[in-house]
Amino acid sequence: MPSKPPSVEIEVDDRVVRVSNPDRVYFPDMGATKLDLVEYYLAVGPGIVNALFERPCMLHRFPKGLAGDKVHQKRLPAGAPPWVETVQLHFPRWNRTADELCVTELGSVIWAVQMSTVEFHPWNSRREDTEKPDEWRIDLDPGPLCDFDTVRRVAHVAHEVLDELGAVGFPKTSGGSGMHVYVRIPPDHGFQDVRRAALAFAREVERRAPEDVTTTWWRKDRDPHHLFVDYNQNARDHTIAAAYSVRGVPDARVSTPIRWDEVDDVDPHDFTIFTVPDRFAARGDLHADIDDHAFDIAPLLEWADRDEAAGAEPPAEPDE
Repeated sequence: MPSKPPSVEIEVDDRVVRVSNPDRVYFPDMGATKLDLVEYYLAVGPGIVNALFERPCMLHRFPKGLAGDKVHQKRLPAGAPPWVETVQLHFPRWNRTADELCVTELGSVIWAVQMSTVEFHPWNSRREDTEKPDEWRIDLDPGPLCDFDTVRRVAHVAHEVLDELGAVGFPKTSGGSGMHVYVRIPPDHGFQDVRRAALAFAREVERRAPEDVTTTWWRKDRDPHHLFVDYNQNARDHTIAAAYSVRGVPDARVSTPIRWDEVDDVDPHDFTIFTVPDRFAARGDLHADIDDHAFDIAPLLEWADRDEAAGAEPPAEPDE
């Protein structure tokens, strides 16, 4: 009789999650296994739960590790225990619904990792009203010939504009080549208004740093040396990796919260599943108090009105 594949039982608060194939190598370049991934998410538990809490969440799964195919999964994988919560979303383009993972506790994160999830991509709204975002996301997305020094410079310009607005920005590395800055907002507006506000902010950053920044919509029309302030990450069903999410890249990098005074020295490659746990233990969750700093986007909507009155185009319609 064939032997049963090895597994381990992981205690997570008052849950027990059985992790099958714990020795499966997920990151071949580092030899990091599925169990290493589980232990990473346990180590940053409060941070990843805070980032995902009550948000619809798309999963990026790698059933065979990075050497295999990547699966972008909206619907909750089959076989979830009854305590794993979901939220139902409607997708107008296909007139379909999907029950997406809705994290309310660390156990559901670990269960998703058991189901081969590496990356967690939450919406910028919560299940109480999924059509009203409570998170404005500033995505500093460098072009193919844009270096990280440019990202640093633009991050400082974004910080300057946020300070002038009275908004508190919470920066993090993207886990790729850029940075993200999150701002908590009251859930008073729909996605269209939040995108208009995000574009108005992006245009102000572009005005202050025209040698570094573009808001040009079409990729083919952008200077590859420029950084795109990607306001479209605030569109409905557009998601980016959460704070503390691992990225599906060979060195197991993590999208990691940083302080503003770290921007000039930070190297995204330093933040991996093997280094971030010690950082988290020493500093805690740098985004822990984001909910205490909600910013009303009314001034940005005034900027949007001003720009459009002067002839600027409103945000192009995103793909949904």
